[in-house]
Amino acid sequence: MNWRERAACSTADPELFFPTYSRRLAEQQLADAKAVCRQCPVKRACLHWALTNGEKRGVWGGLSEYELRSLRRRMGGVGVA
Repeated sequence: MNWRERAACSTADPELFFPTYSRRLAEQQLADAKAVCRQCPVKRACLHWALTNGEKRGVWGGLSEYELRSLRRRMGGVGVA
């Protein structure tokens, strides 16, 4: 079984994980997306996939776009092993 099939977000609206740019709406959307991620059994696999595939938009592995960029900088731009 693919990790995506086991993801907590597999039955959620995909738009939830790509917050709008209206600040107030985006904050709530981000909080809601992260709540789904917190209960996800494949959060690490999701984050690994996002890092190794250069995802720049959306919530992946429980991290926002900003948090993903920050993690990449700390890792020297390298994906997760």
